[in-house]
Amino acid sequence: MKRKSIIISISSYNLSLSEEDLIQKGKPWGVILFKRNIKSFDQLKNLTSRIRFLMKDPFYPILVDQEGGKVNRLSNLIDMSEFSQSYFGKLYEKNKLFGINSYKKYLTFTFQILKESGININTIPVLDILRDTTHSIIGNRSYSRKSNIINALKKVCLSTSNDLKIGTVSKHIPGHGCSNVDTHKNQSIVNKSEKYLFRQDFKAFNQIKSNFAMTAHIIYKKIDSEFTATHSKKIIKNIIRNKLGFKGILISDDISMKALNGNLVYNANKAIESGCNLALYCGGKVKESRELLSKIVDIDNFTKKKTSEFYRFLR
Repeated sequence: MKRKSIIISISSYNLSLSEEDLIQKGKPWGVILFKRNIKSFDQLKNLTSRIRFLMKDPFYPILVDQEGGKVNRLSNLIDMSEFSQSYFGKLYEKNKLFGINSYKKYLTFTFQILKESGININTIPVLDILRDTTHSIIGNRSYSRKSNIINALKKVCLSTSNDLKIGTVSKHIPGHGCSNVDTHKNQSIVNKSEKYLFRQDFKAFNQIKSNFAMTAHIIYKKIDSEFTATHSKKIIKNIIRNKLGFKGILISDDISMKALNGNLVYNANKAIESGCNLALYCGGKVKESRELLSKIVDIDNFTKKKTSEFYRFLR
């Protein structure tokens, strides 16, 4: 399997000729879709079919960031803005069984839409714990302020996705709830100790059985004073891989976010060098995607193996 270690994005509802050429010749590991790419069910199905035709791969990874609530990429198809992760966390807190059953029904409905439209990976669950200082960019995307609720609903999400053969991307590893900054716009530095972070933010990511996980663009200063988790060999190796025991494919958060202060090529390559298996580019610009594809390495043997395992999972 010859693929570049990057997930790219596209600009609109249909592939331009340049984008078709880019996908066919550049061979990104996968493509992520956004609201700008989804107009109707038939259009979406045609788009995913076309991407897979170009790659000659019926299992080619096509992702979407469909959390529900305010992150609702399917909003042109169906309104799920009420159904944030926090919504189900509150249901669970009132009545555990009702909360679990309601969340399972919601997930089943969502995953069935994704499957039928040709999307095979959803970037959920968000496992960041909510606190008073958490920036609103997370907000109701978090299940709860309570670890036990996060862990209970995490299990529902992962088991339901497993049953329906949809890949999951747990995020933002090792934990974004401790940040009071929107990392889309600014650098975030967290001064909490490693011991404290393991008791709070990191705990939800311990031994997660998720196909994929997405890194946090946060500098955990007491662990690595220079680099964000995305660009930190120390955090990826010692924390994410060894102490938290994550064994799946590790994806960077979007390399165009302002929390990373390099250019796109630097941000992508630094993420890969530091231990991410895939870099994620969400800008949707052909020129930038082409440059990234020309300057990033092919996927390594670990990623090839895990991709093959994911393909077997999808069958």
